[in-house]
Amino acid sequence: MTVSTGDLTDVSRETSERLASYASLLRKWTPVINLVSRATLEELETRHFADSAQLFDLAPGEARHWVDLGSGGGFPGLVIAILADERAPDLRVTLIESDQRKATFLRTVAREIGLNRVEVIDERLETADPQGADVLSARALAPLDRLLGFAERHLAPGGAALFPKGARYADEVKRALASWRFEVQNHPSKTDPQAVVLKLGGIARV
Repeated sequence: MTVSTGDLTDVSRETSERLASYASLLRKWTPVINLVSRATLEELETRHFADSAQLFDLAPGEARHWVDLGSGGGFPGLVIAILADERAPDLRVTLIESDQRKATFLRTVAREIGLNRVEVIDERLETADPQGADVLSARALAPLDRLLGFAERHLAPGGAALFPKGARYADEVKRALASWRFEVQNHPSKTDPQAVVLKLGGIARV
């Protein structure tokens, strides 16, 4: 399989250095708190960074608040925040992660690489204050119908949800339509020929 890293080849030296520092911290912390699969540690730039970065260009240009759900090791939220610091300096990024150790990692990365417009909320998605996000993202977190429940709570009216999904995405969309109505666009993944990024709006319960 050919993996594209096109979203990360045209970045400044500072952004490249931040991504490298982030990768170093991931490799340091993962053996302790299992941030990513150890098998993918040597493929961070292609397996995780590029996969996350492709969401950036799908966001509405006027977005001012991006909320990443269940951020874990920071995908896609921290990658988005690093890119935004160069390309969209008015964009504020909120990472919601209930695992205290992972939340500590996220704060450590943001502090050490100088991301000043990142907030980490260490609460459950169901109980965290509604965020009013212009853009909502979640990667490998939950089935689509459950993600839409989180979107109902945290997405602003008129906002967009970006959810990467694998080869069986059509089945998830079909199941979700039993309980929800929404507008959806399927954007082919740049890192996996069988995957897509679902861009959803107009989310409401049936």
